[in-house]
Amino acid sequence: MSKPEHIIVVGGGTAGWMAACLLSQAWGISDKRQDSAPTRVTLIESADIDTIGVGEGSTPYMREFFKRLGITEKEWMPACNATYKCGISFPEWSTKPGHESYFHPFFSQLDLEPAADFFNNCNLRRRGQRVAAHPDEYFVAAELARQQLSPIPRQLFEFEHDYAYHFDAGLLATFLKNFARTRGVKHVIDNVTDVALCSEGNIKHLATGEHGCVTADVFFDCSGFASLLMGKALQEPFIAYSDTLFNDRAVALPTPLDARQPIPSDTVSRAASAGWMWRIPLTTRYGNGYVYSSRYLSAEAAEQELRQQLGAEAEGVEARHLKMRVGRVSQHWKNNCVAAGLSQGFIEPLEATAIGLIQFTVERFIEHFEKGGFTDVHRQSFNDHVNKAFDGTRDYVSLHYRLNSRDDTAYWRDSREQGNTSASLAKLMQSWEQGTDFDAALTAEKAFQIYMRPSWYAIFSGMGHYPEFSDDTLEDTRSAERSRRLCRRTAKKFKPHHANWLMAMGQ
Repeated sequence: MSKPEHIIVVGGGTAGWMAACLLSQAWGISDKRQDSAPTRVTLIESADIDTIGVGEGSTPYMREFFKRLGITEKEWMPACNATYKCGISFPEWSTKPGHESYFHPFFSQLDLEPAADFFNNCNLRRRGQRVAAHPDEYFVAAELARQQLSPIPRQLFEFEHDYAYHFDAGLLATFLKNFARTRGVKHVIDNVTDVALCSEGNIKHLATGEHGCVTADVFFDCSGFASLLMGKALQEPFIAYSDTLFNDRAVALPTPLDARQPIPSDTVSRAASAGWMWRIPLTTRYGNGYVYSSRYLSAEAAEQELRQQLGAEAEGVEARHLKMRVGRVSQHWKNNCVAAGLSQGFIEPLEATAIGLIQFTVERFIEHFEKGGFTDVHRQSFNDHVNKAFDGTRDYVSLHYRLNSRDDTAYWRDSREQGNTSASLAKLMQSWEQGTDFDAALTAEKAFQIYMRPSWYAIFSGMGHYPEFSDDTLEDTRSAERSRRLCRRTAKKFKPHHANWLMAMGQ
């Protein structure tokens, strides 16, 4: 088994401390294997650079991160003002009657029976039959969000029920920092002033302001958009997604949360004039923001539009403006350097994938390095896997814009008509629109896509991407009504979000 002797992580924040925790867990002081000494993990963090901390939501994949580290929800959630997340609501992306909003659920075994009707009705409807095929009627998670219930059942099921989290990204980085340091990660506060390269392209050492030159076997670049190692030192090409995803700016604005009121269990991603606005419930506040394109809207106008949406609750609250570099590097592991987080790339937070891509990158690096160390074949396999994750995420996020039916601004028309569509996504869209075997198309494009079957059906049907009916035939709603009743019965097995959150935290 191969493992490095020393790893240096450059940059703190969520990416840096997630990487340090996973690397230390795999090879550091907690590694019980006796084949060699534990890997030393050092994290170098500048005192002069603040973390961005825009993302405050996750996918269910994040649960595996905490399980791997042996951290319970009672330990980390209160420390990060975290709440549970059943999925994402998408109001006002579509103007088609009956499809003005839809919910992207997290799928589980609870949905097997109603989802079978959903998939069948979707395929019937896209071939011209007037049956009810809106995803909100067929998934338990959508019902939980409607009733502001938590995804934690009163009594545990015999199977895993998928859910995710909302959290304060800054507090999460602090929690992981404290966790990593107690498990042997060395924390150095210093600035990297220079990166020295060997003739073959490896990083030889880092020059720091206070600690001189430092060396390691592997260097993790978690320096954010600055990309000190992978971008500036190694000059790794950056592949922009700007021809596909137009949004390149964000403005964030927190607002108070009334603890006496029920806490929602969904992220809201509401379409706006030149992008979309998020609303994320924590235990102490709402995280709000506007992701938009600077080609269509100024920073001042974006902040004004966000404040108008929030109303009186935003009065006197300072807004934070952010620039986003959307895309990815060509290689995420080059020579003895690995990029994770914003230094490797970023896809706008519409589906809350940023944390998951960090986790995926570090876990795949550990897996590939253990198989073959610095061999080219394992490095290439790793890069292929991570590039697929980024490009597959880009495709799914971009589909929201391709399917939008808004005509109120040039932004929405251009996003639908001028955005680049990958060959793989174009094949999926063509199959859906032509009424051919969509499941066969998903299977054929499996090598290029990462989202699962329920997500694809949910977005196409949720946005109302169906042929228009030429007559007044009544819609057959029997299966939808049956599924809604089943989801309501199942929802009775769950408690209100706020009450269940307190119970889960042991309060």
